[in-house]
Amino acid sequence: MTAPHVRLEGVSRGFGDGDGRTQALEAVSLAVARQEVVVLLGPSGCGKTTLLRLVAGLIAPDAGRVTVDGRPPEPGREAAMVFQSFRLIPWKTARENIAFALPRLPRAEALARADRYLALVGLSRFAKRWPAQLSGGMRQRLALARALAAEPQILLMDEPFASLDAQSRELMQVELMRLMAERPATVLFVTHSVDEALMLADRIVLMSPRPGRIVEEIAVPFPRPRWEHDARALPDYVRLRRHLWERLRDMVLNDPASDFHGRR
Repeated sequence: MTAPHVRLEGVSRGFGDGDGRTQALEAVSLAVARQEVVVLLGPSGCGKTTLLRLVAGLIAPDAGRVTVDGRPPEPGREAAMVFQSFRLIPWKTARENIAFALPRLPRAEALARADRYLALVGLSRFAKRWPAQLSGGMRQRLALARALAAEPQILLMDEPFASLDAQSRELMQVELMRLMAERPATVLFVTHSVDEALMLADRIVLMSPRPGRIVEEIAVPFPRPRWEHDARALPDYVRLRRHLWERLRDMVLNDPASDFHGRR
């Protein structure tokens, strides 16, 4: 069998000291295959973003081990992150925002690559626009192009479409699937949306309330490419959606730390 691209073994991580310490993750083990799309689904505060930061090498675990291709991860080496907030530089054009994220390339090569990825996300006509002149969906496409332009082996996505309206969000999901078909990468994608998880994932990892643990893994059976048919009409989609929503709801209602604890 091929070795996992990303592996977490018994990983725990907390923040703070003494009585104020918060345990974000506890004893998490996960193996992600190369070019697999894994969606992390769970209640707010269950450590999903912390898991992404560990894989990116931005923080280290308190216990356990994180490896990428068998080595500890190094920031900026193999992984790129896409955030919920676009994090674009307001005084740089769309083209310059992408080129700025490629400091190791000669200037001409960085600009040429920026042009290539602007074309890939359908923003070539807006290369000279400032971020403030772009719609929310366009800014998210620009943030995605900036991450892809680094040509990472691993794409870490932290609720990247959460701030978009419902229509733009669905369109961006299709856009992401098309981009991943053209330029495959290993993807770890954080969401609170059951529908988004079912649409995008090869595998869904369901996490418990804090401290986050993996409570279930589900292989998503829908064939790809998924933009060519509406999986929401399939019996398996209805079944899996109901199952995941009921598990999430029960975890939140039974969590003493939740604002919804005990409600029915």
